[in-house]
Amino acid sequence: MAPGVTFAQVEPRKVIITIAPTGGVAFPSENPNLPVTPEAISDDIAACVEAGASIAAIHARRPGDFEATCDPDVYAKINDLTRQKCDVVINNSTGGGVTGDMIKEYDTGELRIDWRERLKGLEAPGVEMATFDCQTFVVNGRGREMLCKTSPAECDEMAARMTELGIKPEWEVMSPSHIVQDCKRLIDSGFDAQPYWINAVMGLHRNFQGAMPYTPRALHQMVEELPAGSELCVSAVAAGQLPAITHALLLGGHVRVGLEDNLNYRRGELTTNVRLVERAVRIVRELGCEPATPSETREILGLRPLSPLAGGE
Repeated sequence: MAPGVTFAQVEPRKVIITIAPTGGVAFPSENPNLPVTPEAISDDIAACVEAGASIAAIHARRPGDFEATCDPDVYAKINDLTRQKCDVVINNSTGGGVTGDMIKEYDTGELRIDWRERLKGLEAPGVEMATFDCQTFVVNGRGREMLCKTSPAECDEMAARMTELGIKPEWEVMSPSHIVQDCKRLIDSGFDAQPYWINAVMGLHRNFQGAMPYTPRALHQMVEELPAGSELCVSAVAAGQLPAITHALLLGGHVRVGLEDNLNYRRGELTTNVRLVERAVRIVRELGCEPATPSETREILGLRPLSPLAGGE
């Protein structure tokens, strides 16, 4: 610190808090606070923005059975309702989930998370960012094995479509190899501009083949492989969420919380999205930082300012 400069004169670092309110796996039977309708999802997002979140990582559920979908009409309703209620950065999923419209069964009996359904997550109005899992893995979920195939050619197709639509990728990675392979290749090919928003998802190793558990060493291995010009976000599932997001802040990164990743506040105690955001905000401030507003988040990530006609800021 320069001579004569006090701590009070140093601007606190702005931390982006992402809320992932729903995901594509859990059901309200496991936590009744899980929002699954467009109205409930948008209400939860607005409350989380009020608490300090600035990006919403949105999964859609189809009406009736609330199984996973990337139906652009469902996303359109969620996005529209959300925009009416708050100025959050809208990030739609192209992963979808492990049930419903996302699953295709082949003649061999093999189950896949369907590629064409995943692409539909980009087609709704209002999308500013979208998750991009540019790797192939097998998911064990709901007692079934499912292949989530994203070949290099499919990576190119999704990256080109995001570029065409003006959508910024959220590079969702679960191991160092996910960073150094197609993620870096696509970045080097010009499919994204700095800063690159890279979300290190930790703790899915029991269900996602090739994923890493959260440990300090594992996270450091991933950070070492980040392309220059990256902004790090860290997500972690279940009990790993709290130590992982605290570690992310110590590394100068950003954090994601929400019922997509963690249904409990602590062991045996169900939680809500707002409580998880509030806890993240307390940790951010205890470490001398401040939550970024949605407008500050757009500035940090190089996104277009929100039009006043689209809800204003």
